[in-house]
Amino acid sequence: MRSKARSTAQGKGGRTTLEVAGRWGFAARGVIYLLVGVLALRIAFGGGGGEQADRGGALSEVAEKPLGSVLLWLLGIGLAGMALWQLSEALWDRKTSRRLASAGRTVFYAVVAWSVFVFAAGDHSRDGGESDRQSHDMTSRALELPAGQWLVAAVGVAIAVTGVVGGVKAARRTYHKHLKLGELTPRDRRAVDVTGVAGGVARGAVFVVAGAFALRAAITYRPSEAKGVDDTLRSFAGTPVGPWLLAAIALGLALYGLFSFAMARWRRV
Repeated sequence: MRSKARSTAQGKGGRTTLEVAGRWGFAARGVIYLLVGVLALRIAFGGGGGEQADRGGALSEVAEKPLGSVLLWLLGIGLAGMALWQLSEALWDRKTSRRLASAGRTVFYAVVAWSVFVFAAGDHSRDGGESDRQSHDMTSRALELPAGQWLVAAVGVAIAVTGVVGGVKAARRTYHKHLKLGELTPRDRRAVDVTGVAGGVARGAVFVVAGAFALRAAITYRPSEAKGVDDTLRSFAGTPVGPWLLAAIALGLALYGLFSFAMARWRRV
């Protein structure tokens, strides 16, 4: 059924629409992670100024470049393509757990794509480097709901668990099963493993810390304890290791961006 459905979406040169959408999506994800990593590196070494190391900050960086508006629309289209590809996985994967995970990622990438389109259209108020304020506002509204503390706590635990699972999978190189390993040279494979492991572990660490902040917000009933991506990253600089830990995490996120480019090239989709 899955192959038949995909065969009906054939594009030029025998490449399916879903394949193009998926690969474009991985590339768009790579751009955002790479830029967030670069912004976090600037902050770690005191050169960030008023920049925000989050998706909004990354979009602002793109907007400032030549043809920035065009690039923003291309990023949005790429992320929408990722949502479309994830939807196909949710509909046609044989394993229920994978279908549910893909359904969740479909919603996530659809929301992210929409936010990029809104930003590209000129409305920078919703995603203009304000992930921390948005996190506070969403947490505040959630805490006001019946059983709101439990809801926020559950979300925090889910985010942290996602980070742990993602980090462990990266360390175990489980992404190998999704790659066209036969097309990789030994040098390519080493590069993919360096970016995949380091990037996946760094990304997982950010999720774990963000989840812990959300859990603390639920326990203390203080929305300000919840952190967006920018504040979560900055918290790494507040450890005894200082800005060097933030720099390491930032480098890892940039590597995850490069890993996403590799997935765009060699992943089976």
